[in-house]
Amino acid sequence: MLEEKVLQTIKKYHLIEENDHIILGVSGGPDSTCLFHIFLNLQEQLHFTFTVCHINHGIRKEAEEDEQYVEQMCKNYRIACFIKRENVLEKAKKEKLGTEEMGRKVRYAFFSKIQKQVGANKIATAHTKNDLVETVMMNLLRGTGLSGLKGIEPVRDNIYIRPLIECKRSEIEEYCEQNKLNPQIDQTNFENIYTRNKIRNELIPYLEKEFNPNMIESIARMADIIQEEDKYLEQITKQAYEEILLSNNKKEIVLDLRKFNKLDLVIKNRIVLYTITMLFGASSGIEKKHIEDIIKLCGNNIGNKFLIPNKKIKILVQKQKIFFMINQ
Repeated sequence: MLEEKVLQTIKKYHLIEENDHIILGVSGGPDSTCLFHIFLNLQEQLHFTFTVCHINHGIRKEAEEDEQYVEQMCKNYRIACFIKRENVLEKAKKEKLGTEEMGRKVRYAFFSKIQKQVGANKIATAHTKNDLVETVMMNLLRGTGLSGLKGIEPVRDNIYIRPLIECKRSEIEEYCEQNKLNPQIDQTNFENIYTRNKIRNELIPYLEKEFNPNMIESIARMADIIQEEDKYLEQITKQAYEEILLSNNKKEIVLDLRKFNKLDLVIKNRIVLYTITMLFGASSGIEKKHIEDIIKLCGNNIGNKFLIPNKKIKILVQKQKIFFMINQ
């Protein structure tokens, strides 16, 4: 039974604790509608509350129907619902981002805003095992390291939770049919104009047919192993960072150059990203080439040399120290 499977995932990864207040993103599609109803059924058992957020992206002509569907569903079960309308196409063009990326940015910004507004402590999304595999495949085709191959994690930053991450899309569709939920269907999911749709509708079915009928399970299992190994490397990186850290303030982080140069290359790569993330809250567009250049600069051990990988960041090597600075 799917509900029991979701409950086991929740317990396995400690996704929901007693008295949690969760923001649940609901599009009206099968995945989020399924999770909405499972949350309803698990509320009393797990002692949590949830609030729904829905984004009307303004892209599809059916967007109004999706909005009304979610609003009515929440009304029927007396669940608080917050709705935001956003012209994602226009916003994507203005900010020079892809439509999918812009949609994701708008969604998570809205979720975070409502989370603070209502005092929630977690945000749940209806990502499935299929979504995880599609993400791994997308990252693989672009070129990626371990962080890309681990796909979508069950929990991130102790805030974002994915209770359906061990459920296949076919199981969710069957649940919706059995419970007569009649979710909204996004027809653009069948249009192969986006990379993710091509992977979902063409690449994965081809690989299942020609190579491995259990490919979804196999890649999800690989991602699970990589997630565990990546966590271990994160711990090693954090420990090494703390050992070479000299100072840290809002505008710059200073590391010991000699100690940095003695580290293994894998840990150096990770420390560069970790330090930039500590300074900016994100990796700020730093790519593999930038990391290689920074490590090379440090290895040359020549004073007063600097790099500006992008307009935000300045890396300076001076007096046996590495300065990671906000470029002003």
